[in-house]
Amino acid sequence: MMMTKGVIVLAAGGTGGHLFPAEALAHELTKDGYDVHLVTDKRAQRFVSGFDENHVHVVRSATIAGKNPIALAKTFYSLWQGNLDCRKLFRRLNPKLVVGFGGYPTLPPLYAASRMNIPTIIHEQNAVMGRANKGLSARVTAIAGGFLSAESGTHAAKTVQTGNPVRPSVMAQTNVAYKPSVEPDVFRLLVFGGSQGAQYFSTVVPAAIALLEIDERERLFVTQQARPEDEVICRKAYEKLGVKAQVAPFFGNLPEMMAQAHFVLSRSGASTVSEIAAIGRPSLLVPFPFALDHDQAANAEALAKAGGGEVIRQAELKPEKLAKILIAALNEPQRLADMAARAKSSGRPDATRLLADLVEAIAAGLSVSDYKQGKRV
Repeated sequence: MMMTKGVIVLAAGGTGGHLFPAEALAHELTKDGYDVHLVTDKRAQRFVSGFDENHVHVVRSATIAGKNPIALAKTFYSLWQGNLDCRKLFRRLNPKLVVGFGGYPTLPPLYAASRMNIPTIIHEQNAVMGRANKGLSARVTAIAGGFLSAESGTHAAKTVQTGNPVRPSVMAQTNVAYKPSVEPDVFRLLVFGGSQGAQYFSTVVPAAIALLEIDERERLFVTQQARPEDEVICRKAYEKLGVKAQVAPFFGNLPEMMAQAHFVLSRSGASTVSEIAAIGRPSLLVPFPFALDHDQAANAEALAKAGGGEVIRQAELKPEKLAKILIAALNEPQRLADMAARAKSSGRPDATRLLADLVEAIAAGLSVSDYKQGKRV
């Protein structure tokens, strides 16, 4: 049996947005000789293909929502049971460190680890800390931030800005140079978002494109994510307009499509913004307006501040407004090239390595202060 440097447990669940950076870190730590395990919940099992099934441990969890006292009691009972699950698991694995990636499924393992005096790190992808991470922030050993500031805030002393790890499929596209589309060349527009984003974009984007001149529409090739119930309607709208389009509920090669795009229209989740920046593409970001912590708006502003993207509120994104933005994009290739370069310069393709360095330092017993002073294992 091959000797390892020890066990490190990653805790992530709920959505792919939490699992993808955990998967990236797992690959890096495994290369460095660690035995990496994942603690997750039932909902996230469909996203764990990047992990050895024998290293995936499903624990009981629940999301705190609403104010119904009976429902809250059941939720806290599930979280407590998850804590007991994790204690039993950690006694068997004896991990050097537990790393959480946000979401309520990380509460049981991070709470259990801290109570067992196991070093802990939380990674916060967004510019605004989520509720689960906020609840854990005072308890953990260190905080790694995707967009969080390490210069200000309650826990700045133990915060290190590492950036957000991106998937290997994204890293494979980071060397693809941006090539501006000059009239009459084809102009590739990529449109995607979560299910809610896809629903809104399926309505507003075809309506905006309908306002373009015929020669402008003829240059377009639209690749758009649409919910299954919107897919046919969206595709037929483009067919009626004579616009070449590829419409589907899911794209397995989205990073490749992003690299081919001349302009990206999307929501502004932390992973999305990080991937757009790592590949380096000009974008129009539309933060999801109902996000509880308004984290998407803060993420989008981080890229806009660097000059790599534009931000617009959903309430302002009427077809007429979007049509003007698309016309400008079609006719200003140099501006888009400049935006692509600025987005690229703000990207953190080394985020996985930086996070791995921090994880290994804390696992070895170094303090955050030591790490910030340049000490490494």
